[in-house]
Amino acid sequence: MDILGTLLDIVKYTVPALIVLIASYSIVKKFLITETQRKHMAIFRESQDITLRLRLQAYERMVLFIERIIPGQLIPRIYDPSMTVRDLQQAYIFNVRAEFEHNLAQQIYVSKNVWETVKSVKEQEINMVIQVAQTLNPEAPAKDLHTRILEILLRTDQELPTAVALQIINEEVKIVMSFGSIQG
Repeated sequence: MDILGTLLDIVKYTVPALIVLIASYSIVKKFLITETQRKHMAIFRESQDITLRLRLQAYERMVLFIERIIPGQLIPRIYDPSMTVRDLQQAYIFNVRAEFEHNLAQQIYVSKNVWETVKSVKEQEINMVIQVAQTLNPEAPAKDLHTRILEILLRTDQELPTAVALQIINEEVKIVMSFGSIQG
């Protein structure tokens, strides 16, 4: 009987200890899982904040790029009275391409639509300057090209490509700021 009593005593103390151990293990496991999930969410939120800031900076850069390549803005910055039409055309194209290359990395932060719009505007502005320059004597003073471009820009009834691009970028920024992301 003594062995049976000892066994009962062992079971009497072991079973509650096992129940407490299992309960403690379960509680600690749930706590650790919850705590890990909470940390993951905090990291995710922080990552989202950083990504949003980077995206907004990229949109700012795209707006600056568009503003800087507008012929009425860029030509006065690069114009030199000793330039010819050919010189001004080449300087304009060089500056637009350099500015574009400087902003190439921004495409990873903006939507495909915005990036394609920016590329298209760049090409349209370059082509416009080339077409206007082709109507002039390449050795004529650069002032002739500058004047002709300004006349065209002032006479056009159509919305300028740069204005359309800025509108597209602004609309997308509003969406990004409202929802934190945008598709494609």
